[in-house]
Amino acid sequence: MTKLYFQVDVPTRNAAQPDRCGLHVFTGAAETETEALRMARETCDAAVAAHAAGSAIPRRRPDGWGARGVRSGWELDWAAATVAVWEHDSTLRTFHAFRTQGAPPSR
Repeated sequence: MTKLYFQVDVPTRNAAQPDRCGLHVFTGAAETETEALRMARETCDAAVAAHAAGSAIPRRRPDGWGARGVRSGWELDWAAATVAVWEHDSTLRTFHAFRTQGAPPSR
């Protein structure tokens, strides 16, 4: 089966200040939504464990999954996570081309 690029959105809340909430987004390659959710959770768990051990949070793995923005004191609600095939557009690519070349790309 061909791997797709998924986005896993996980609601998060600050344990000390419950009114502060947000969304943590994980992206990476997987064959199914179930696998994507598992990969996101494993990546997050590894990042939290590294941070707790005093180590640096691991960078993006070769399969594209990473959890660099995970912060202590924030609780992720995995039961409320949503998973979808990642849809990207050319906006970021266009912005990057403009920033690196100094002129908007021709159309």
